Amino acid sequence: MALRLRPYQVDDEAAALAAHQALLADDFHFLLGWDVSKSWTAFLRTLDEQRRGVNLTADQVRAVQLVADVDGELVGRVSVRFALNDFLATTGGHIGYAVVPARRNKGYATEMLRQALVLTRAEGITRVLVTCNDDNAGSRRVIESCGGIFESMVPLEARQSLNSEGGQLVRRYWIY
Repeated sequence: MALRLRPYQVDDEAAALAAHQALLADDFHFLLGWDVSKSWTAFLRTLDEQRRGVNLTADQVRAVQLVADVDGELVGRVSVRFALNDFLATTGGHIGYAVVPARRNKGYATEMLRQALVLTRAEGITRVLVTCNDDNAGSRRVIESCGGIFESMVPLEARQSLNSEGGQLVRRYWIY
């Protein structure tokens, strides 16, 4: 597969914002930390600072957010957290990913997770937490196909969701 994870670039703005809007319908943020009141270049600077562990807020950890590129087309994004705070250790995990709705069911999420696992291992993280909503069968299959071992479920209310509906659960998996 020709999928490549890479940092966002200046010319990714339109495609990334379109992906962000498309995923809001799924109650999901494509662009983590995006602030509509700031410029795209300011957002890119913030991502670079987070990658370097500079100017982090109290609830942030050093992390990288990368676009999934297939032949020049943005098909998804992955975020890799190199440490876990309380929220991440409970429901967020080390790795998060999203595939643009129009590009789903093509194996991109699995390849994104596989490549993200290489990044965590390069940082010395050998036990990786990956989570998904209990009702997300596709993500569950992706995690399990990449070696995820189910540990437990926690209430969705613990997750920072746009629309936390009661009764939803988050599945926690460890990948070694």
